[in-house]
Amino acid sequence: MFFHIVLERNMQLHPRHFGRNLRENLVSKLMKDVEGTCSGRHGFVVAITGIENIGKGLIRDGTGFVTFPVKYQCVVFRPFKGEILEAVVTMVNKMGFFAEAGPVQIFVSNHLIPDDMEFQIGDMPNYTTSDGSVKIQKDSEVRLKIIGTRVDATEIFCIGTIKDDFLGVINDPSAG
Repeated sequence: MFFHIVLERNMQLHPRHFGRNLRENLVSKLMKDVEGTCSGRHGFVVAITGIENIGKGLIRDGTGFVTFPVKYQCVVFRPFKGEILEAVVTMVNKMGFFAEAGPVQIFVSNHLIPDDMEFQIGDMPNYTTSDGSVKIQKDSEVRLKIIGTRVDATEIFCIGTIKDDFLGVINDPSAG
């Protein structure tokens, strides 16, 4: 799920960046440092949408660096238990498969894959139905349901299932 939230961060800026472009330098450093990162509490920062406030700078003793408190708006992505996502399969093995939905990696165990699908070993490992009509392999697009999440300080990892109504392969790269 995507959220638009306000976050704060203390930004350190070297004196060489001072001058007319101080604000622009601060904003570009903030975007470079923050976009694409993950905090366990808020999720993955997708994009900074605006700057609310840049506070007064505080000079750091002995270094010349200045610390500015910056309040900014951003879009974050945080998956939740029970959420339905579309993901791309990145790896298939006998234990199940890994898929990615944006920055989130999701593991689907073979126990959470429908019973009529069997693991096939070969140059392109996959899960195939007994009649061969549906195949899950690398680069397949699947619709899955998140049944569990684990949140670390810098990463979010999910467990998913395709053993439910309207879940499974939505685009098979080998079919086209």
